Amino acid sequence: MNAPLSGAAPVPVPSRTQYVLGHLTRAILTGQLAPGSPLVETELAAAFGVSKTPVREALKTLAGRGLVVMSAYKGASVRTVDAGMARSVYDVRLLLEPEALRRTVAAAADLAPAHAALERASAAEDAAERSLANRDFHRALYQPCGNPLLARMLDDLRDQAALVSSVAWQTSPTWQREADEHAAILARAEEGDADGAAQLLRAHIEGFVHRAFPTEHDRKEQG
Repeated sequence: MNAPLSGAAPVPVPSRTQYVLGHLTRAILTGQLAPGSPLVETELAAAFGVSKTPVREALKTLAGRGLVVMSAYKGASVRTVDAGMARSVYDVRLLLEPEALRRTVAAAADLAPAHAALERASAAEDAAERSLANRDFHRALYQPCGNPLLARMLDDLRDQAALVSSVAWQTSPTWQREADEHAAILARAEEGDADGAAQLLRAHIEGFVHRAFPTEHDRKEQG
């Protein structure tokens, strides 16, 4: 197993699961652990210098976040990103996220966390940091929507959306375009234009998945 998975320093027992979880998340989102890669508990435990228990717990958490697939026969592996998976994730986001943002703006919620996430994305040194910062930007827009169930449903998609964007950027690095769109969405939200901000967000989400995972119809239109 390559760094940062190898040479792991000993860590306190209570934090071992979080330690493994953090490194595996980053390895998946940077592509160090490519989609489809097997995740063998004994190998990971040896690489991190821990027992299998924190590795098993970390893998369960990652499976719950949609980054890992677990099979009783094949074991665990990094989730494969294909057009069907990407469109499914983004279809649900299209249904829920613009409405959540509309409610956030209508409630005049604090958008300072969104600014902070934009700054982190701009300063990011790799796709994983950028993808996680972008994930936090979107959460800062929908989390104050006033409906905890709606926010939780979108939270459940955060890591899968980050994986989709990270994989897409490896072949087509369009993050500057997404960053410009984020800035425009935030500016409209700060103006108090709830419907306008929601429309820009919808176009942003829809545009990304069509560019990164085009359908035959998309290809014909682009051609």
